[in-house]
Amino acid sequence: MTNHETATPKEALTCFIDAQKFPCVGAKASLAKGNMEILTASSLFYTGDDKDIYSRLSGQAYRYRTDPHMFQSFAVIFADDNTLSEREFEQALWIRLQALSDIDVAAGCSHDQEVSADPDAGNFSVSFAGAAFFIVGLHPGSSRPARRFSKPTIIFNIHDQFEQMRKTGLYNQLQASISERDTALAGSRNPMLAPHGMISAARQYSGRQVEADWACPFHRKEKKAP
Repeated sequence: MTNHETATPKEALTCFIDAQKFPCVGAKASLAKGNMEILTASSLFYTGDDKDIYSRLSGQAYRYRTDPHMFQSFAVIFADDNTLSEREFEQALWIRLQALSDIDVAAGCSHDQEVSADPDAGNFSVSFAGAAFFIVGLHPGSSRPARRFSKPTIIFNIHDQFEQMRKTGLYNQLQASISERDTALAGSRNPMLAPHGMISAARQYSGRQVEADWACPFHRKEKKAP
């Protein structure tokens, strides 16, 4: 058993996901299959780790294209940050995603054509190295227990995995299981959960219950044609 006071951030995240009551069975499967890459970075507000994070995102996109098996995830733990409010975490998360997207554009990568780059669109996803990703933010100030991890963390999940699960019928089973387990843990259903396409996934990334008129600060800055 891991001592939480002396555990590394990676060990702490592993224990958090592996806990019996943790509701996301997809994350549990990723961890159990050895398909969750975990990187410890310095601060959610620090730009110096962006190139390393982007390089690993590109690697995951490449590996998925060459071997598209299910339950692959990449988690970045920001070890030096103190507790942030939900709004502060949300703002910082989108700043990091914007910075990573800007690196992607500068690298000459196009946005995944299977999804929209418009954060208001129902089929929006961020895209890195030509692959769409669904984002899950964790942090100690979250109002949802399932998102309340001891360090600010961003988990990147390749979107195509969910499309493949839909084709086999696994997606609906997985979502129903997660929703039931999350409701049991929190005592209430997560109001931000919705199937892909019904509302913009951007509204779910940070874990905060956003307002009806919430505006996503993200903008994909595609290079202009010469």
